[in-house]
Amino acid sequence: MKDFNYGLNRPPTVGQLLQLCSEALESSGVFFGHGTDNAWDEAVLMVLFIADLPLDSGESVLALFVDDETVARLEELMRRRIVEREPLPYLLGRAWFAGLEFICDRRAIIPRSPIAELILNGFEPWYSGPAPKRILDLCCGGGCIGLAAAYQFPGARVDLIDIDAGALELAEENTRYLKLQDRTSIIQSDLLESVVGTKYDLILSNPPYVDAPDLAAMPAEFHHEPEDALGSGVDGLDLTRRILSSVCPFLASSGLLILEVGNSWLALEEAYPRLPFTWVQFERGGDGVLALTAQELQDYSAISGQLGL
Repeated sequence: MKDFNYGLNRPPTVGQLLQLCSEALESSGVFFGHGTDNAWDEAVLMVLFIADLPLDSGESVLALFVDDETVARLEELMRRRIVEREPLPYLLGRAWFAGLEFICDRRAIIPRSPIAELILNGFEPWYSGPAPKRILDLCCGGGCIGLAAAYQFPGARVDLIDIDAGALELAEENTRYLKLQDRTSIIQSDLLESVVGTKYDLILSNPPYVDAPDLAAMPAEFHHEPEDALGSGVDGLDLTRRILSSVCPFLASSGLLILEVGNSWLALEEAYPRLPFTWVQFERGGDGVLALTAQELQDYSAISGQLGL
């Protein structure tokens, strides 16, 4: 890793630090995939955040000088990022999802789901029911999906469910951080056990779905995240099977299930050849997210019962 004292004026400028950080990240072999996908974008996020500058700053900030204390903090972050391979959102204590800022730490995985794009688009054209009044974020982790949905639909009440107490503590902190306490409930539950009898217009879920081979081969950055929030059995579908087998009674008649399974989507199609999955296409990248209506799930349940599946 390059020393920040190398080739820098004192005090250095924002532009100099951006260039140095970007070059160091590019040459280090770190993995990008926790909010950014390249060295320059990660350097911009890191430098602007540590320098307490707006993240949407323009070129006018490049000539600003940076004091020694800020440079020292940046050096330490770069060391941990490159040497320890810690993901940037954990280093900053913040992550950005669906245009919102969240508190982020090791109690939950880092927000990065393509479901953000669906939220910002109001789930069109997949959801065709009335304005949602009740939304569930199942396996919520730090709460980013459900809280972003609450922000997008100000008339909706949102339940955040997870089995992990630490993740729910983080979700509660984010609920307060975004001032959404009045419309949000934090519920510790093994999937849907604690909300029996409740009907939801939207059930959104990004459960653990990484299969065993992929989990073992993941870059070092992922090993800073809770393993239980990533892996889900040999084929990655242990939790997904439970969700699909139990979710139908919890959906309103016009309800919609949005479920992320990532690279396990092929295994899911093989396991459920009769389920009419709709795989969402994203403009901003991402795959492995399916949509199923309440009616489709009901029809499948009826067929499965008749066939004894």
